[in-house]
Amino acid sequence: MKIHGRPLPLLPLCASVSLLGGLTFGYELAVISGALLPLQLDFGLSCLEQELLVGSLLLGALLASLVGGFFIDRYGRKQAILGSNLVLLAGSLSLGLASSLTWLVLGRSAAGFAISLSSMACCIYVSELVGPRQRGVLVSLYEAGITLGILLSYALNYALAGAPWGWRHMFGWAAAPALLQSLSLLFLPARTDEAAAHKDLIPLQGGEATKLGLGRPRYSFLDLFRARDNMRGRTTVGLGLVLFQQLTGQPNVLCYASTIFRSVGFRGGSSAVLASVGLGAVKVAATLTAMGLVDRAGRRALLLAGCALMALSVSGMGLVSFAVPMDSGPSCLAMPNATRLSGLSGDSGLPRGISPPPLPTISKSQAEPVLSTSKKTKPHPEAGNPTAPLLPALSPASPASPSPAPEQALLHWTALVCMMVFVSAFSFGFGPVTWLVLSEIYPVEIRGRAFAFCNSFNWATNLFISLFFLDLIGAIGLSWTFLLYGLTAILGLGFIYLCVPETKGQSLAEIDQQFQRRRFALSFGHRQSSAGVQYSRIEVSAAS
Repeated sequence: MKIHGRPLPLLPLCASVSLLGGLTFGYELAVISGALLPLQLDFGLSCLEQELLVGSLLLGALLASLVGGFFIDRYGRKQAILGSNLVLLAGSLSLGLASSLTWLVLGRSAAGFAISLSSMACCIYVSELVGPRQRGVLVSLYEAGITLGILLSYALNYALAGAPWGWRHMFGWAAAPALLQSLSLLFLPARTDEAAAHKDLIPLQGGEATKLGLGRPRYSFLDLFRARDNMRGRTTVGLGLVLFQQLTGQPNVLCYASTIFRSVGFRGGSSAVLASVGLGAVKVAATLTAMGLVDRAGRRALLLAGCALMALSVSGMGLVSFAVPMDSGPSCLAMPNATRLSGLSGDSGLPRGISPPPLPTISKSQAEPVLSTSKKTKPHPEAGNPTAPLLPALSPASPASPSPAPEQALLHWTALVCMMVFVSAFSFGFGPVTWLVLSEIYPVEIRGRAFAFCNSFNWATNLFISLFFLDLIGAIGLSWTFLLYGLTAILGLGFIYLCVPETKGQSLAEIDQQFQRRRFALSFGHRQSSAGVQYSRIEVSAAS
């Protein structure tokens, strides 16, 4: 598209679509932390009703992950994003004008559906439009947007905390990035074959655009589990990354961030402030680092390095907690404030992944769901917000606890360092790269359904872990739980090393060829590198 005969800067437009999509996702995830306290006061919400309100976002997102792939493949990526933004606007309107819990739940469910559908469509759309050299950084920009959206929600929640009906404005502002994203989409093509017809557009994946013509192969959903074109191997890679992203415990480990900050001397509200803003800043820095390295070092290198550091750091936290026991956190009844029900994405994915022990979350690292199991925790009046990542502004100051003994100070700081390393490792490994790889490995004809299928496992696995997290702590203890997460990260390291191919610098068509040439996922190993394999462009004559 041109204005006054001059081509529009389409690369920045693609970047804005990715960034604004992530910003909307992160904001919607975290805004409930600031809105929940005034909602509780205005509507007299019980613990169960608060849990229902917080969890309704997850229910909508899980529904979108189950059906959204069919919308993406049938109606196109651009139309799916625009449609999700319309649903988000309707949800924001319902929340902003709500006069009962029913309308609040409906609005949050609509918002969850919208951000889940948009997250899938955005990653696929951007990965298909841009060339191999820009694909990694632009898709990873979505994960950076998630973290920025969470930090933005902190700022607005703080600014509107004392305003009359401030929670209505908190929910309403979610529409702003969605509207700006829709505006950017108006200047971008709907499909890659349409993009190929414009000389001024970004170079597309070699052969990908022409494959969208007549004679293209057709895939059914069941083909994801068949040997055809090594679809079974691709599904193994996708599901493995999603499952290990959640099973390494990133959302649940963050539940103890505030406790660790208090242990090194930051007491009262300051522990929640540092846990929220400090970890948020660390996540942003790590995600930006991943964006700079993903197209240089490669996907495998970031995944391997991130998973190895996660294994070391969470194991270190487990060992430290043997000597310095940590509180399991307060219950809903013990914390009459918004901070107990909240969560932080992690990414990709999190986006690409926020939640207290009662409420672990999702990542797009996309995405990390929020669900309460607070009935299993016991009240503890001195425990601060266990969710580290969430809104510090509304946290009441906790009674000052005694300073740690000098011999324990080193262990406390060790736990803090391990926490920071863990958050950073997730944010430049599993957080952004999982969703980037998922947007690359499937054929274009089934990419939406395949991405959604894997995303549904992301939400479902997080839900499962959230439900049984406290049971696991009760059965084996917090220290052994952390060590179990460390063992899972080691298994994930082996999976990445053996099964996940390097896709750096390759077009989507070349990645497709790479999978078709390999019968099993395990044939991808360290012996294969993109530099050592020769590829030929897929030449398909464009049908007229």
